This record gives sequence, structure tokens and C-alpha cells, in this order.
Amino acid sequence: MSDKPLPPPIWILIVATATGPLALNMFVPSMPGLVDVFHTDYAMVQLALTLYLVAVGTAQLAYGPISDRFGRRPALIGGLIIYFVANITCMFAWSIESLIVARVLQAIGGCAGMVLGRAIVRDVYDRDRAASAIAIITMAMAVAPAMGPAIGGLIDARFGWQATFLAPMIVGLVVLVGAWFRLNETNIHPIPTIDVPAMLRNYASLLRSRVYIGYALNTAMSVGAFFSFISGAPYVMIEVLHEGPEVYGFYFVMISLGYMSGNFLASRLSNRLGVDRMIPLGVGVSLIGAIAGFALMTAGIITPASIFLPMCVVACGNGLSQPNGISGAVSVNPTIAGAASGLMGFGQMVIGAGFTVVVGFFQNDHDHSAMSTMILLATVSSMLFFILARTTPRTE
Repeated sequence: MSDKPLPPPIWILIVATATGPLALNMFVPSMPGLVDVFHTDYAMVQLALTLYLVAVGTAQLAYGPISDRFGRRPALIGGLIIYFVANITCMFAWSIESLIVARVLQAIGGCAGMVLGRAIVRDVYDRDRAASAIAIITMAMAVAPAMGPAIGGLIDARFGWQATFLAPMIVGLVVLVGAWFRLNETNIHPIPTIDVPAMLRNYASLLRSRVYIGYALNTAMSVGAFFSFISGAPYVMIEVLHEGPEVYGFYFVMISLGYMSGNFLASRLSNRLGVDRMIPLGVGVSLIGAIAGFALMTAGIITPASIFLPMCVVACGNGLSQPNGISGAVSVNPTIAGAASGLMGFGQMVIGAGFTVVVGFFQNDHDHSAMSTMILLATVSSMLFFILARTTPRTE
């Protein structure tokens, strides 16, 4: 008989995973208007977004070890309580400084589902079955960025900027109640202590593992390709091609649909083909899209279709490979799966942010060479890191 705990309702993990991305993206349309509301400048308002990302990346490092020691259930419920309270604080923020602080707390609470959803799946399934479940869950991280800005803009226009925090608050409350009553503890072998030296040793052991590094950086480079696109595509569409923001929003839905399509296929194929077949399949699909986009750019063909269609293929490939790369990484040492998930998430945020800086630095005013080059580089690097993981002896 299997010693795996019973899996929780999948909808709890899906909604919990979506809370962080939902809060991040619904807020964006309200940012310009807050300059007048709080009598400040846009750089100050921008901190509410920048520090959100920093908090998400940093908090992921803590949630993993905390859940390895005290359990997934209390860590997730604690994060959701912080998220719920932070949304209320955001709604009633009395200054830009108070809003920034509340946004940081919102990020800390919201990223709990992003980290712990992956760890819970690994607790209850074996590696290949976990990849299928993670594929379903990560669809939420494609839907939220696609729908968040549109929903947030509509709510802001009708009810004001405070109301944009009402929807995340309700979502957080629903998943909090669901987790409280339906989520059983899945970490049946908690580690005995959470002292800082132990945390550092866990991270050090993961960083010494070439298999873990290979899988984790494989996923991080896929994220880097996406962040490269996010960084460059709005400028190219609006400033180079002189299209309106609504046109960009329309085309961006294609990217989310491409990623969701890859996730759907991964949920059906991963258990049958296995992690180490699905990753090169997905990265291969992404490489086709990256090469096509780079070739069109080199040929001087710059249209919305030539930008978004190749990236849609890249996103589909990422949807195929990402869940399997995540499953491979957190399976290297299942006893510290939470730490592995948190460290991997932190690495994704850092590398993704680095790609946006590079694209922004080299972006020109007549094409998207920097963006397309970085997407191609990230995709090739993703394959190379998978090869590292696959060819390293598993005796480690």
C-alpha cells in the first residue's frame, strides 16, 4: 500500500496558486491614477509593483523550509490570512507608503500558494503523476496574467482603484475557507527543526546537486524567455508599431492560450511519457518558435503577428516543459521538497528580472532584436540545463 497522503481537492491548489499573480496584475491598470490620488510621482507608485516582485521572490525562500518543518497546511493557511488582511489594508491605504507596505504583505501572503501548491502535489503523487497535476495547477498562472489587467481596468473604471483589491480579497477568502475545511496535511515526514543553519544546509545541498541545478535552471530559463517578451513587446507594439494598448492586450491573450494549451497537453502526456521525455519535447517546441521569431525579425518583418505568433509557440512549449521541470527539481530530494520549490521560485524571479533588465538596456526604437535574441538565448539555455540534469549520474 502506498504511504502517500490523500490528495486535496485540486481546485484549492489551483485557486491558491492564482492568488499571487491575480493581485499582481489586477493592480497594474490603476497605477497611473494613483499619482493624483496620493499626490506623488510615478516612480513612487512604481515601487508598489517593484517591491511586490521582490517580496514574492524572497518570501518563497522562507515558505519552503517553514512547510518542511511545520507542515504544508498551516503554512498555506497562514499565508492566506496575511493575504486577506493585506488586501483589506490596500483598500483603505491612507498614503502611498502605506499602500506599498500593504502590497509587500499582499505579495508575502499571495506567494504561499505558488510555493506550497507544488510541494503539496509532490507530497501526494510520484514524480511523473506530479508533473501532470502541476500542469493543471500552473494553468492558473497563465489565466491570471491574461485576465487580471482587463478585469482590474474595468473595476477601476466603474468603482475606483480601491475596488481592485476586493476581487483578490474574495478569492483569498474562498480558498482560505476551502483550505481550512478540506485541506489535510500532506507533509507526513516533517523535518525536526527549522534553525537557520539547517535552512542554509538544505539550500546548500540543493545548490551542490547538478541534477537540481539542471532542472531548476531549465525552468528558470523558460521563465526568462517569457519575461524577455513581457519587457520588450509593449514598447515594440506601442512605440514602434504605434498600436494602442488595447491591441497589445488582445494579442497577449494568445500567449496565455498558448501556455495553457501546453499545460493541458502536459497534464495528459506527462504521466505516460515521463518527465525526461516531456522536457525536451517542450523545449524543442519553444525552440522552433524562438528561431521563427528571430528569423522574422532578421528578415525585417515586424508586425503584431510576426511578434506574437512565434511567442505563442514558445509559450506552448513552455507549458509542456515547465511542469515537468518543476516536478524533476522538487523530486531530487523529496524530504525537502518545500525548500526546493522555494529556491526554484526565487531563482525564476531573479533570472526573469535579469532578462528584463537586459532587454530594456538594449531595446532600440525600430525593431525587437534585443527581445527576440534573449528569447532565443533563454530557450537554448533551457535545453542545455536539461541536458546537464539528464546526464548527471543520479547517485548524488
